[in-house]
Amino acid sequence: MKPFLEAAGGFFRRFAPQLITLAVVLTLNTLLFPGFLDIGIANGRLYGSLIDILNRGAPVALLAIGMTLVIATRGIDLSVGAVMAICGAAAAATVASSGSAVAAITVALGIGLACGLWNGILVALLNIQPIIATLILMVAGRGIAQLITEGTILTFTHEGLIFAGSGSLFGLPMPVVLWLAAALIAALLVRRTALGLLIEAVGINRRASSLAGVNAGVLIVAVYMISGFAAAVAGIIAAADIRGADANNAGLWLELDAILAVVIGGTSLLGGRFTLFGTALGALIIQSINTGILISGFPPEFNLVIKASIIIVILLIQSPAIQSLFTVLRRLPERPAKRELSKP
Repeated sequence: MKPFLEAAGGFFRRFAPQLITLAVVLTLNTLLFPGFLDIGIANGRLYGSLIDILNRGAPVALLAIGMTLVIATRGIDLSVGAVMAICGAAAAATVASSGSAVAAITVALGIGLACGLWNGILVALLNIQPIIATLILMVAGRGIAQLITEGTILTFTHEGLIFAGSGSLFGLPMPVVLWLAAALIAALLVRRTALGLLIEAVGINRRASSLAGVNAGVLIVAVYMISGFAAAVAGIIAAADIRGADANNAGLWLELDAILAVVIGGTSLLGGRFTLFGTALGALIIQSINTGILISGFPPEFNLVIKASIIIVILLIQSPAIQSLFTVLRRLPERPAKRELSKP
């Protein structure tokens, strides 16, 4: 029992800021809207604001899984929103022309992997700065998606593909099932194999890891491909949810949400140690804020201001100057207690 309590205490201490923040946001939403935490069942499916947070937060959570691994290698992927739009458009176009949901999903996932491969080659083999390398696809990606849809919202009625966005399994919406499954697979992959350790090694010092025998180039390409794959799944969900592909709005600004989820979760933008569970908490915090602002009646643009402010604060906290200041403050010796002199 004692080891379990110690492990639970260590877990809470590690994720205390994220857990407390999520609890505060949910509490504020509950105070503003008393029925916020209510969950009901209808037609074998769970409904309620909490379920809606999980459902609407699924695309961001999926993007953030891949983004976590990329950032852990000291990279960044600004193209995930555009890749999401490309893959959603490709899935819609394929199912509309072939009538096969399997073909549509296969094409979309293949394009996501190809986009990740492109980014990985630019970063790992051509040594282009990640922010510049992924900015190329971020800019060009929406144009590619618009070419696929020919500038219109491409709709479809195939129930097999629609199920990915609006279906349910075991009472949970399919988007929630998909991102929970992806998170579980990713966690097992990075914590039950050497992959997680290798990613952290490359993020801390790429040159040293290469000298130690780690093929840093292949590893970096792999994490960008994982990011592209996750973006493809998110794109399929987004297209299935609206039963069509909107190249202009699909995944718009979601790269910001994905990065924010990662840094809120506790992964440093400087690379190295990372946490997928913290990233999941970060995604839930972001979606809880989004939902609270939406039901409060504030304009959606207010979200961007709040998210940008949070990123600025986190970047300041993670900056070398502030970290050095914290280190100095921690090392300051405590003042000795004053002793009363005894009277002779």
